[in-house]
Amino acid sequence: MIGLSRSSKSGKVVTMKLNDVRDKFLKFYKKQGHVIIPSAPLIPENDPTTLFTGSGMQPLVPYLLGQKHPNGQRLTDSQKSFRAEDIDEVGDNRHTTFFEMLGNWSLGDYFKAEQLPWVFEFLTKEIGLSKDRIWVTCFEGDEKLGLPKDNDSFEIWQKLGMPKERISFYPAKKNWWSRSGEPKNMPAGEPGGPDSEIFFDFDPSGKMHTAKFGEKCHPNCDCGRFMEIGNSVFMEYQKQADGSFKKLAQRNVDFGGGLERVTAASNDNPDIFKIDVFAEIISELERISGKKYDDLEFQNSFRIIADHLRASVFLISDGVIPSKNDAGYFVRRLIRRSIFHGGRLGLESNFMNKVALKLVLFYGKDFFNGADSLIIKQIEKEESDSRVVIAKAVLELKKLMNEKSSGQRITTAELFFLYQTHGLQKEFIKEMTTQWNDMVGDSFKHSIGLNLDFNLSEFEKLMRKHQEISRAGAEKKFKGGLGDTSEMSVKYHTATHLLHQALRDVLGNHVSQKGSNITPERLRFDFTHPQKMTEEEKKKVEAIVNEKIQAKLAVHRVEMPKAEAEKSGAFHFFGDKYGDIVSVHYIGESLEKAHSKEFCGGPHVKNTSELGHFKIQKEEAISAGVRRIKAVLD
Repeated sequence: MIGLSRSSKSGKVVTMKLNDVRDKFLKFYKKQGHVIIPSAPLIPENDPTTLFTGSGMQPLVPYLLGQKHPNGQRLTDSQKSFRAEDIDEVGDNRHTTFFEMLGNWSLGDYFKAEQLPWVFEFLTKEIGLSKDRIWVTCFEGDEKLGLPKDNDSFEIWQKLGMPKERISFYPAKKNWWSRSGEPKNMPAGEPGGPDSEIFFDFDPSGKMHTAKFGEKCHPNCDCGRFMEIGNSVFMEYQKQADGSFKKLAQRNVDFGGGLERVTAASNDNPDIFKIDVFAEIISELERISGKKYDDLEFQNSFRIIADHLRASVFLISDGVIPSKNDAGYFVRRLIRRSIFHGGRLGLESNFMNKVALKLVLFYGKDFFNGADSLIIKQIEKEESDSRVVIAKAVLELKKLMNEKSSGQRITTAELFFLYQTHGLQKEFIKEMTTQWNDMVGDSFKHSIGLNLDFNLSEFEKLMRKHQEISRAGAEKKFKGGLGDTSEMSVKYHTATHLLHQALRDVLGNHVSQKGSNITPERLRFDFTHPQKMTEEEKKKVEAIVNEKIQAKLAVHRVEMPKAEAEKSGAFHFFGDKYGDIVSVHYIGESLEKAHSKEFCGGPHVKNTSELGHFKIQKEEAISAGVRRIKAVLD
């Protein structure tokens, strides 16, 4: 087991665990009048603009813009988050794809004068961080955009005893927060504001800093001395259509603190992978591989596997099943990267179920809503299936090699063949070509005198061409899968919209449409769901659809800018290309209060009362994590 302790000034060993830090945070803010709210799912609800929940504020955007939250103006939580863009960053001592974001929120209540002293008290008194090891940053302002310098935060930090030399001002690139980043990148309507970041100093002596990182060390330096552990966003602006910024009707506080990073700081060790949750995983990997984490040759692989499996466990627990599309693609990518790095540790057969079990036990069964057995089965199945795919790909690679004369290169086009025939992702092939020595052996490579020739831009060009060909017959999908526009087909098409929403109401928001096929005799609807529907679930779905039919709801079509349609929460196919103006069909009183709303260019009835009675005939699996319903109207 990796050590997780440090010594206090008194010499007493202090150990802080992940679950302890989370518990302390929530209890601290509950004392300050905050209501503890549950984490939202990793798949965003009513936000089709992104695949994953990547920050604490994401589920609360409507309330930051003025909508009243049912639990009041002071909220606190620990939000599950996943950032796919960080996959390639994992391997150093601080980046992870999945993390928990500790959050406290003021929705038009308190502001800077209360927030900064509270978070400082939490870190120094509740967690026990030394005041002398904390540095902070503030927003330097932007005169061109009319955004002032944040002198208020600077003055509050000084009153808390923070010396000037440990307070730095940075431009918007570093000290402004919105979902879109800097103010210039924010779309109209997006909320944002200046922030004040908190850093922990792991090396007060400054010995970690060298000239290659710049003349002077500072909180945002890349030398590794500092780690950001918290960020108080003062959300008081909204971007306008003309590019200017208007004050929000209510000023909000959005604090985000990385749970894993705060835990690492509390243990005075900058290596996040030495906190207790990762220690559990790495200890198991050490046991089954015989390798040691502290061996620098293998450390990168230990970290990647530990992060990727934790992320996979949480994504699957929220209904994301490994697949080749949408969110499922990222779970598959995480697991396949773990297979590669497992190979570096000498793990040539299935090992992930053993590690996943450690994670389930660490977080407790209640954390996964009773889905622990499903999680482990899905990971075991995906690892087994992926190993078969990888083995076939390696055989194809060897065949290509055998067909070459000495000195000839295997081209990007030939590698693209593996993408087409084996369904391997671009990143997977890229990784395979950079690590193929481990798979086929140095002696084999040298015996035939080859090197691989992988050109990423050329590969992406071939991929775009392939996608264009695939889209050539996609008109049916844009029209809802209709084979014709007969009266019954139009009715069935409208019914699929009601069915889609009913499935989400009954099974959960992980449900998304994967395709449909409609004839005058029946509808066929494919959707994501990890398991067979129960008879009770099917009856509930039927009841909801028939309730909406009997409610005689009007069906409307509107055209609007794509961005506006996405903001409205209208469903659409992720990854598909749409024009700047899109067609949205919604069922109900208005777009805002609609029972169902989707990007759709196909024909519909004018009122749900025209549909008759809806009946599910069959529900079945068609692939891993994808189900199919066949239904009729009578």
